[in-house]
Amino acid sequence: MCNIIVLKGDITVYPADIIVNAANSSLLGGGGVDGAIHRKGGAAILDECQKIRARQGGCYAGNAVITTAGLLPAKYVIHAVGPRWNDGTKGEAELLQQTYQRCLHLAVEHNARSMSFPNISTGTYQFPKELAAQIASDTIFAFFEDNQSIETINIVCYEQDNYDIYQAIIKRREI
Repeated sequence: MCNIIVLKGDITVYPADIIVNAANSSLLGGGGVDGAIHRKGGAAILDECQKIRARQGGCYAGNAVITTAGLLPAKYVIHAVGPRWNDGTKGEAELLQQTYQRCLHLAVEHNARSMSFPNISTGTYQFPKELAAQIASDTIFAFFEDNQSIETINIVCYEQDNYDIYQAIIKRREI
């Protein structure tokens, strides 16, 4: 059984085999989690992202790519591109679920025992936080019904409201 831990703070300081980055499709860094990961991880992350861009032209919503973690306390960074929220009728929920699934599969392919997720799409991309948290947790729990190679998943919330939402969801699942 996977141990799911909800943490509050900066995802770049929590050690894990894999840190997931809420990236944009350019893979070149940005604000929020994406900017922090690129700044603190150093030039090696950007270098690999530029090579991926040269090879495939970026990364689209619902997908993810993996790079070195550079100077971060991890082996790899998975750059996950979640969907922008429009009005909920453009497949946003399915794309967010697909994003989390792709991250989990990449983690298994790279023999990860631990990984840390941020709150994908809930910042600049304006995905409703409660819905995003429910999709993320449902996807993670469903994944571990069939695959238990990852031992620990950290859900790292920078904002208090996201932390409270995830704490409530995890608590309901434990009952």
